[in-house]
Amino acid sequence: MNTSLLTLADLAQLLTTKGLLSDATTLGQDAQDIAVTGADCDSRVVEPHHLFICKGAAFKSAYLVSAREKGACGYLADEAHADELSSLMPDFPALIATNLREAMAWVAKAAYGNPDEDLATIGITGTKGKSTTTYMLRAILEGNDPYSACGLIGSIETYDGVTSQESVNTTPESPDLWRYLAHMRDRSLRYAVMEVSSQALKYDRVLGLKLDIAGFLNIGEDHISPLEHPNWDDYFQSKLKIFSQAKCAVVNLNSDHVDEILERAHACQKLVTFGANRPDADIWAEGIESACGFVTFTCHTPEWAGPITLTMPGTFNVENALCTIACATELHVPYEQIAEGLARTKVPGRMELIQTPNAKVTGIVDFAHNKMAFEKFFPSVVKDFPDHHVIAVFGATGDKATERRFELPAVAGKFADRLIFTKDDPGHEKPEDICRAMVEATPEGVPCEIVPDREAAIARAVELGFAADGPAVICVLGRGTEGVQHECGKLIPAPLDADLFQDAVRDWYAKHPEDAKA
Repeated sequence: MNTSLLTLADLAQLLTTKGLLSDATTLGQDAQDIAVTGADCDSRVVEPHHLFICKGAAFKSAYLVSAREKGACGYLADEAHADELSSLMPDFPALIATNLREAMAWVAKAAYGNPDEDLATIGITGTKGKSTTTYMLRAILEGNDPYSACGLIGSIETYDGVTSQESVNTTPESPDLWRYLAHMRDRSLRYAVMEVSSQALKYDRVLGLKLDIAGFLNIGEDHISPLEHPNWDDYFQSKLKIFSQAKCAVVNLNSDHVDEILERAHACQKLVTFGANRPDADIWAEGIESACGFVTFTCHTPEWAGPITLTMPGTFNVENALCTIACATELHVPYEQIAEGLARTKVPGRMELIQTPNAKVTGIVDFAHNKMAFEKFFPSVVKDFPDHHVIAVFGATGDKATERRFELPAVAGKFADRLIFTKDDPGHEKPEDICRAMVEATPEGVPCEIVPDREAAIARAVELGFAADGPAVICVLGRGTEGVQHECGKLIPAPLDADLFQDAVRDWYAKHPEDAKA
């Protein structure tokens, strides 16, 4: 549909075709030809001739009032709110849906003119590695001209050609998603690279999105809770839905449950496989070496074989790079551009290496926050930093994914010399209670302590690092670039872990000026 010609009547017909239009819909004859140029679920971003979507448990009728004042042409709501909103605004055109999540996805796609048809869209899913992979692919596709060709939607930031902003969700709600994609199209970006979360797939945030490529990195147990996925199968099946809307599947042969993944991936028109030390894959790596914050390997593809260098620590990043290379080669990007892009990729808060003046202490800030990520992270750190004292600072979330408070200490305790437990999105729980549960799960004999305040915890780790017998590496985990803490139903601004680490190091040197000259 052309957005310049789209009307409320067109949207009503679309919902009828999808079997989603309720009999409670009240457009009125005069509203049939009202033009629609966009759709929003946030009243703060509504523009004239946009449809406002009344969604969420926290929805208030005041939001609809605000949207109408800003020029909204009508609204979409579910049947539960139909009578209330009709009484509030009996003269305002209303589309009522039998399934609001599905309806708003289809309506937003149409309202913004199906922008996925004008973009090469690449979606990356997996339990870990999504952000790193999208940043790698973005660096390759941009070449030497940043922000010129590629939009980005993910857990760290969103760039759509109009604005660059910190992300709220890994994958945004469907009206926001389609607005971002429309901006990319309107700014003549060629590519849209995005993380696709299990929640987005389960709750239809990406319903109707046509993916040129779907990358599947891995699968591990995570996000299992009453607030997310009730069980493992629900989580896994949600992830697998990505293949139902992609032309090409890119799959890691080293992933757990790979046979089930491949079976679903065959629904796509094309399948490309990758894997470290897997000559049976289409894209594979050998000769993997890691030291001093660099990873090198030889990559083999059907078109070329050549050396690749990653300027970030962690051999687990090889498979992120291989997924990236598989996507890039499918987009016909040459080897030289791929190698150059990977060599300059930096991912905020992902294996972020922070050196200190005399190299006595090295910091690593990473978003690792689940069992699978810890199982990849710690062996790599121990390998890359031999003979270093390893100190780990991390917490576990409140209200959800409660398994982490038992799994994370168990994994970290196998590799770290000391664990410091602290606050990390406690929600409605007390950080001290979460930390005490983590102490109980710590392997016997592994030193650990509770420092609930995150700034104090990082400062404590720095102090212990400088006091260690030999060099130390301090791993600050779980938050990456997140600048807020979820506490008691509110988002509380919080300093970044990298800044806290650097501040703690600076304060330590201020107290020990003689060591700064060493």
